[in-house]
Amino acid sequence: MSELLIETRGQVEIATLNRPERLNALSEGLVDELGAYFGGLAERKEVRVVILRGAGRGFCAGLDIQEDRTTDETPVLRTLRTQTSIGNIYRKMRACPQPIIALGHGAAAGGGLSLLLASDVRYGTPSFRCNAAYIRIGLGGCDMASSYFLPRLVGASLAAEMILTGRFIDADRALRAGLISEIVEEEALLDRGLALADEMLATAPWGLRLSKQALNLNIDAQSLDAAMAIEDRQQVILSATEDHREALEAFLAKRAPEYREK
Repeated sequence: MSELLIETRGQVEIATLNRPERLNALSEGLVDELGAYFGGLAERKEVRVVILRGAGRGFCAGLDIQEDRTTDETPVLRTLRTQTSIGNIYRKMRACPQPIIALGHGAAAGGGLSLLLASDVRYGTPSFRCNAAYIRIGLGGCDMASSYFLPRLVGASLAAEMILTGRFIDADRALRAGLISEIVEEEALLDRGLALADEMLATAPWGLRLSKQALNLNIDAQSLDAAMAIEDRQQVILSATEDHREALEAFLAKRAPEYREK
């Protein structure tokens, strides 16, 4: 059975981590499937939004440290391969043009936390809790892009608290810090994600893709001028599209636009 289940609902795909017996911990198989899935999205324009969630009692417990990863590689090269293959998932999540809506319930630890951090929007249930677990097993606390994402999302102080201790924060604190957008009861979580996806689908396809791109680029913009140059580029490109003209006509006519991706 696949360790990553994909369900298609129109232009939305629901990607479900499917190792509930292991709290969806990242096995080599699941890592490979996640890498292939997010890496392939750039060529799949029929998919406009992705919802990411976990099966069972929690979102993702991080790396499956009980899995036998014995190979004929030296330990250093084996660890480097593992680090690279998992890290590439987050790179591909940020690079894919589709917005990713993450639905967190139960625990999101270590690499599981980074799956949330690399998503574009995050909702959590009252049971949600998360930590940067790495320092708790004798490693550095900065791993799997946590030292990149966390300070940008929650500020330097809370990021340092989480990374230097490995302590969990609960849903209420995650909401206050801006790590999640909303706390939703578990039975309503998927519907809430799908409702947000529907709002995204009401936008022009290229406008949605380029908006995600601009947000990602401007997180690291060197200056206000650099950020605005990216925004200007996006608007000039989109202003020349047929979908922009259709959106204006639909707005004035008070009707829903019919986008053609042109």
